[in-house]
Amino acid sequence: MSGAMEPLVMERVIGEVIDNFTPSVTMNVLYNNSSRPFRPGQELLPQAVISKPRVEIGGNDLRTFYTLIMTDPDAPSPSNPYLLALFKL
Repeated sequence: MSGAMEPLVMERVIGEVIDNFTPSVTMNVLYNNSSRPFRPGQELLPQAVISKPRVEIGGNDLRTFYTLIMTDPDAPSPSNPYLLALFKL
């Protein structure tokens, strides 16, 4: 298992919210023009996420499109995560 996925398993995102998967492309989420990408399981303070993040998926190949699915595993509870947002990039 990828080290980046361990927090998702520990917090039961993988297992309760989504099934286990093998990442096929890289994805970076950067806040406030930071050069350090956000990592799964990393705590973000409210002042750090005032601005929208920059999301980089799959490198520089502009011929390929990806779908980013975002979910809040605590909404309304980890065992009942019915609130799901879908964004197409």
